[in-house]
Amino acid sequence: MEGPGAGRREAALAAVAAVRTGVFIDGAWSESGSGRRFDVVNPATEEVVATVADGDAGDALRAIEAAGRAQKGWARTPPRERSEVLRRAYDLIMARRDALALVMTTEMGKPFAEARGEVAYAAEFFRWFSEEAVRIGGDLTTTGDGGHRILVSKEPVGPCVLVTPWNFPLAMGTRKIGPAIAAGCTMVFKPANLTPLSSLALVGILEEAGLPPGVLNVVCTTSAGDVVTPWMESGIARKISFTGSTGVGVRLLEQAARHVMRSSMELGGNAPLLVFEDADLDRAVDGAVAAKMRNMGEACTAANRIFVQRSVADEFGARLARRLGSLAVGDGVAEGTEVGPLVEGKALGKVQELVDDAVSRGARVLCGGGRPEGPGFFYSPTVLADVPADAALMTQEIFGPVAPVIPFDTEEEAVRLANDTPWGLAGYLFTSDLDRAFRVGDALEVGMVGLNTGIVSNPAAPFGGIKTSGLGREGGRVGIEEFLETKYMAMPRGGPRA
Repeated sequence: MEGPGAGRREAALAAVAAVRTGVFIDGAWSESGSGRRFDVVNPATEEVVATVADGDAGDALRAIEAAGRAQKGWARTPPRERSEVLRRAYDLIMARRDALALVMTTEMGKPFAEARGEVAYAAEFFRWFSEEAVRIGGDLTTTGDGGHRILVSKEPVGPCVLVTPWNFPLAMGTRKIGPAIAAGCTMVFKPANLTPLSSLALVGILEEAGLPPGVLNVVCTTSAGDVVTPWMESGIARKISFTGSTGVGVRLLEQAARHVMRSSMELGGNAPLLVFEDADLDRAVDGAVAAKMRNMGEACTAANRIFVQRSVADEFGARLARRLGSLAVGDGVAEGTEVGPLVEGKALGKVQELVDDAVSRGARVLCGGGRPEGPGFFYSPTVLADVPADAALMTQEIFGPVAPVIPFDTEEEAVRLANDTPWGLAGYLFTSDLDRAFRVGDALEVGMVGLNTGIVSNPAAPFGGIKTSGLGREGGRVGIEEFLETKYMAMPRGGPRA
């Protein structure tokens, strides 16, 4: 594996050192109430690169109380002012794109070029919702009997609990914070403890962009329950927006039910990718690489099960193996790196267990199948052929650079196999037959379909799933609706006196 250049490594360390690492409550940075801190580890080197304040229940209560106090004033802020805060933050993010990308690469491993892509993607949520802030509308209708006018308005739902995962540490924050700011909601925010630095850098940018004290309050912690549970039980929070595992999402929904809180859940995925014999195989391989290898496969939208029509399965598998086998694995700050490490040793062990299980049941390794020598949580890009239905990776999120290829014979079989999962986030479909595209696209039980493309995420699109993959949507024109309540006022219509 190629070593990083000294210049970029030094720049990365400087970017990390510039991030404030305390708790951020009511517009002020401080140490946690306990005084404890936790380590942030570079997964490419296994070295500690920073320590972060380890928040506790006392910090959580201070944060939610600050959000509660700030809510009325923030809700009354003119939409244009909220819009301009987001637009200034967008400009600052783009101006610091390289530094933010280096922070991200250092704390979670993705290649620098991919991290720069995420920074731009993350910033776009702020630009998108800066435009939506001034377009919050309503309605005026007349009752059926003509006796009343109905004036419909929108208002912020209130203080929100935001909880984000480690795999897209900047974009997951902006995707939730952007619409909350635009709608006029205050927030308490818990980033993932594996990747807190990108989120804390974002907090500093919003502070610089003029976000008032108390609107965004951030507590990082190694004990999620000690922070999130007080928020959920406070009676102050009126909404929870969570991205993470289905199991944790279910527990949060149970807590939300006690206070009838609005809930948005973006949970797990087990995305199918279908390749039919009439597909353009070059395009299908390109799409499979994009859908599988984004973020080293550590994505809920990653192609987890690749179903290929039997007549082209061998050729597709060989082409995919050549592509994945040629990718350069290494430290994300090194020039030319295309695949970085997994986020931690636990993730690495899980991926190896899933591959070993599939091989023990008859799967063939076309490339990869193990980890390279040396430090870091690296796993070689892997393609498995003839994966049996009882392999564990068919029913679990792989969250790694492993592409299982499974042959099918008929369209009906492909759809049945694709839908044979409790999850329903994303699916991918490659075909040159327009009728089949619509027919199969309609039949897939998912919230998002990529047709002849391996990328479905975009700030302009309503991201989210069905079944146990979640509730609600993030992004697009509907994204801000998750942070708004609907109210109406009934008025006698009046008219000329008799």
